[in-house]
Amino acid sequence: MPSPVSADRPAAQPPGRGSVEALITQARRLKGDVDAVRRDTRSGGSDPQERWQRALYDLALHQLDDIDAHLAQLRDGPPPAPAPCAAPPAGRTGPAAAPGGSLLSRVGSAEWHLLTDEATWSAELYQILGLDPAGPALTLDELPGLVLEEDRPRLTAMVTDCLVDARPIDGEFRVVRPDGTTRTVHMMGEPVLGADGGTASMWAVVRDVSELRRCRRTVHETRDSLHRHRRQEETEHRIAAELQEAVLPPWRGSPRLPHRGPAALDLAAHRLPAANAPVLSGDWYDALDLSDGHTLLSVGDLTGQGVAVTSGMAMLLGALRGMAMTGTEPGQLLTLLNQLLDTTVQPALGSAVCCRYRPESRTLVWAQAGHPAPLLYRDGTGCTLNTPDGVLLGASSGAVYGQSVVTLRPGDLLLLHTDGLLSGHGRTAAVDRLLGLAPRLAAARTAQDGVRTVVEEFGGTGREDDACVLVAKVSA
Repeated sequence: MPSPVSADRPAAQPPGRGSVEALITQARRLKGDVDAVRRDTRSGGSDPQERWQRALYDLALHQLDDIDAHLAQLRDGPPPAPAPCAAPPAGRTGPAAAPGGSLLSRVGSAEWHLLTDEATWSAELYQILGLDPAGPALTLDELPGLVLEEDRPRLTAMVTDCLVDARPIDGEFRVVRPDGTTRTVHMMGEPVLGADGGTASMWAVVRDVSELRRCRRTVHETRDSLHRHRRQEETEHRIAAELQEAVLPPWRGSPRLPHRGPAALDLAAHRLPAANAPVLSGDWYDALDLSDGHTLLSVGDLTGQGVAVTSGMAMLLGALRGMAMTGTEPGQLLTLLNQLLDTTVQPALGSAVCCRYRPESRTLVWAQAGHPAPLLYRDGTGCTLNTPDGVLLGASSGAVYGQSVVTLRPGDLLLLHTDGLLSGHGRTAAVDRLLGLAPRLAAARTAQDGVRTVVEEFGGTGREDDACVLVAKVSA
């Protein structure tokens, strides 16, 4: 086809073959690197960010494929024009039999001569449009017949601006191939001016960008999905935080109860949040003044994160408070909580310690469900209370929970805590470290001083999970 050069400017010199080869080598090396990273990216999962990353890799690979193909065409020069009488092999309809075609089939060229009303197409353009190369090239008047009806005004406007106002063509439209498939093409071109300054012909490069547009749609859809997922996470975190604040005492401060004479408990508690976890967990602590003058102390942890686990924790804590007000003992409380978890729609596991303090006798009746036992500090030393039988809540539908009784003395300090104080360590390591604080905890004048000691020891360890601590000191 004639060189697409306007009469008022010279043709640009083509790049040297060696420089184009170097560009091809760089493009293929980059394509290999991107493909290697893409293969290492998981796909088909439920994580929106992973799907979005995979879609971006696919889009980049399609664009690099096109760059590779374009550079190869630039290196090899224009392909030979198809023979007018050439017939496709038996059983095929020419290029239309390969919808996507090879890489080179995605770019075609054409020139329309206005004076003779002739059109010259490359073989690749026939393949893009799904037409038989043995047939005549379509004129500018016939071309809109292939274009999707709603895109025809766009093509007409581009061609008119080019022919009348000598404006370059740069736009996209969709074509319907004879086999019924729709392809998106991008056309770029310019008018070719004659010696008199008028438009003699129009040339264009037509590129099949269907796969690129499909990849871009996938990127946009996965990006929007990722944004929706993040907004949902933010909403869930806000709801979980509001629910947690509504159910639990404040993170800081003392959940003090009214003193009932010399044997009353001084109480303080604190939540140590995880270092980098944006979603709240199911840890809780609670102190409740019962109608019979006793005090209910509890700490626990429901597995999971987010709104579901926070609402489950609120359900358990509400049930625990309600049943405790009826005089139910700790072991029976945990037995009933276990049955409650067994009937929930979403199965869950939880651990808990439940204590009932009787101020008239300074006795503590307590039970546990797969949870660290309370620690008792007295006379400068610390020890773990003897643990009664009890499995995790939700682990066994018929579980029965035992009880233990311990008599406290004035000045004793009782410490209840959840797992998570030490990241990457077992339960024993956290208990050993808490027992190592015995001289400081036993000397604490108030429960708040005891909580402050624990926070100073464990507050900066970069926990991976929330943790709670509840301190009760028997007043003299």
